[in-house]
Amino acid sequence: MTDDTLRLGRERRFLVLLGVICLALIGGALYMQVVLGEAPCPLCILQRYAFLLIAIFAFIGAAMRSRRSLTVLEALVVISALFGAAVAGHHVYTQAHPAVSCGIDVLQPIVDSLPLATVFPLGFQVDGFCSTPYPPVLGLSLAQWALVAFVLTLVLVPLGIIRNRRKSA
Repeated sequence: MTDDTLRLGRERRFLVLLGVICLALIGGALYMQVVLGEAPCPLCILQRYAFLLIAIFAFIGAAMRSRRSLTVLEALVVISALFGAAVAGHHVYTQAHPAVSCGIDVLQPIVDSLPLATVFPLGFQVDGFCSTPYPPVLGLSLAQWALVAFVLTLVLVPLGIIRNRRKSA
């Protein structure tokens, strides 16, 4: 095995771990929805889509053999995390300033018309309002935890790429 193969293997293992973590976060959100009765709002659902996209791109990237395709998939992971961070940031803002929300979520019909809402309504259909406060988990709201996860992804994926690619150059 060459040194380059080992480094790409490290990136692939990281992507698999990232994908598993994202699926676990979606599973945790479903648990809180079904068992604890916390209804998801449109921004919650969009964050689930972002986590799902990160997981899909991470798993596909982990299966890639060429450095170029791995880089493309890692870029898609970063773009998905950027989208998720923007949505989570807006969600945190909405929860901190409930007056911003008008009581009806204009995103609901749009989010409910996305394909996964009809295929898997339990996981991807809107059922609540974005300004509804739920009890914090370890001191942070779910939107804040999602923002932390997206920002960590935005930081760690490029850092891993730079670290691995610099050593192999």
